[in-house]
Amino acid sequence: MTDPQQTALTPEHMAIELASQPEVWARAAALTAEQSLMPAAGQKVAIVGCGTSWFMGQAYAELRERSGQGVTDAYAASEAFVDRDYDAIIALTRSGTTSEVLELVRAQRGSKRIIGIVGDVNSPFVDDVDDLVKLPFADEQSVVQTRFATTALTFLRASLGENLDTAIADAQAAVDAPLDEELLTAEQYTFLGRGWTVGLAHEAGLKMREASQSWTESYPAMEYRHGPIAIAAPGRVTWMFGEAPVGLAADVARTGARFETSSFDPLADLVRAQRVSLERARAKGLNADAPRNLTRSVILSE
Repeated sequence: MTDPQQTALTPEHMAIELASQPEVWARAAALTAEQSLMPAAGQKVAIVGCGTSWFMGQAYAELRERSGQGVTDAYAASEAFVDRDYDAIIALTRSGTTSEVLELVRAQRGSKRIIGIVGDVNSPFVDDVDDLVKLPFADEQSVVQTRFATTALTFLRASLGENLDTAIADAQAAVDAPLDEELLTAEQYTFLGRGWTVGLAHEAGLKMREASQSWTESYPAMEYRHGPIAIAAPGRVTWMFGEAPVGLAADVARTGARFETSSFDPLADLVRAQRVSLERARAKGLNADAPRNLTRSVILSE
């Protein structure tokens, strides 16, 4: 019997949402009033989320600390150690219905300032936070997140004072550029990052698994030679977000695997990885809008 989630349907929502990223990034970067809601420099911050939102939080935490704006920790909402001396908690959720996020913010309400970033502005989450950043223009219908996650991180980067013009231009180039056939047909992918791009590497791996059921792994780049490089081989891809450690490309080349990198802003390079995941789903006859075993939001029953 054919699984209805595996029918050969064109994943229109994911395709449209993915391609819209340059436009919605520009809108998010221009939200100066909302950026003023973010924690002040020097404040100690925890950012929490689940899945993709957690990975975007990892990227933000690294960027905020490296910019000298204060201690910033990223947690999966289910494993968050927020009963510490944080000045603020940032809760990131596309749907506003994720059980672990709602449980955490409700438990912390009144003890710490909670800043919410959400896509669905009609969700119960909006009443559980002290300050709210609304990104409804980045919300999605596809189960597989593309633009909400990257738009939220664009907003967070802008709130740290970054100019995102180059990243937005690179995102448009990433949407338009042809994809090498070798990237579409690879047997296995390992995504790598350094600093803030480690979160992007984890997200790229998740996108490939969700949309196309591909074998993917992700690591901090300097950890790759401490074991994971053992699986590198011809027909496989090692994809680096941002500047690679010295000698890594040569080490991968000796395995016969393809070493993939780009001069794009790393967040724009994530758009390329999203496109690869979509095209692989199409090639397999999968509906990337409704991956098997997944729903738009994880809502746990009591």
